[in-house]
Amino acid sequence: MTNSGELRSGKGAGDENFPVASLLIARRHRPAIRAFYEFVRTADDIADHAELGNDEKLARLDALEASLLGEGGEPEGVALRAVLESRALSPRHAQDLLRAFRQDVTKLRYANWDELIDYCSFSAMPVGRFVLDVHGEQRDTWPASDALCAALQIINHLQDCAADYKNLDRIYIPLDALAQRQVPVEALAAREASPALCGCLHAIAARTAALFERSRVLPAAVADTRLAVEISVMQALATRLLTILQQRDPLSEPVHLSKPAAMTTAAGGAVRGLLRRLSRTSPPSRRYQTP
Repeated sequence: MTNSGELRSGKGAGDENFPVASLLIARRHRPAIRAFYEFVRTADDIADHAELGNDEKLARLDALEASLLGEGGEPEGVALRAVLESRALSPRHAQDLLRAFRQDVTKLRYANWDELIDYCSFSAMPVGRFVLDVHGEQRDTWPASDALCAALQIINHLQDCAADYKNLDRIYIPLDALAQRQVPVEALAAREASPALCGCLHAIAARTAALFERSRVLPAAVADTRLAVEISVMQALATRLLTILQQRDPLSEPVHLSKPAAMTTAAGGAVRGLLRRLSRTSPPSRRYQTP
């Protein structure tokens, strides 16, 4: 079996909606976050690969986990394991993400919002928790980070709802939300959304915006100033995207930010985040230092 890295889609950190280990992050932390990203990106591409059968996908995800635990040679797993060992960090967050990717292979529908949030607890929340752990942040920051990461994940689901259905037969839009408006799942394959489907997607975007509000306290809660500014950038981008997703049809209208719009939004978020940080009277306490 070839290395799973050879199955990569070609998508990289620069193609993501949100920054990955940008220059805002302290240089000493970037390699760890990038190694984590490469591991996760490889696993994601395996789960979404159009030509692999389910059994092979699961076998390759198992091989990635084995390499993470020192029992195999997948390069992305070996590299991340070295990073984790150098910082005395647990592989648990990466393993949680592997659980989500295995679920992507075997579960194609989500009955309700609670099922979707449960999925996000493995597919998204571990990412934020890992970044916080890399920075040595306190675990009482996790709830706000979890809300942010879940919101970012659902934003992606809403943006890509048509492609996920047409290319993967995968639907993250809760089925009860579609049923409430009498929308068949096949409507996701249309060239444009019906008024009922638009109403459904806009309502989910509004619910996601409410979830996102629970993350507003996160920049003030973290001790690392550069991380706080990076989080402010993510929040600015998410706010802009949620506004778009509550107004547009993701089947027929652009719901991703252009590069110039993303850069402008990110810059504004960074400036606002830094100004808020500089206006603080005292930093949050830290129980332990960054490894």
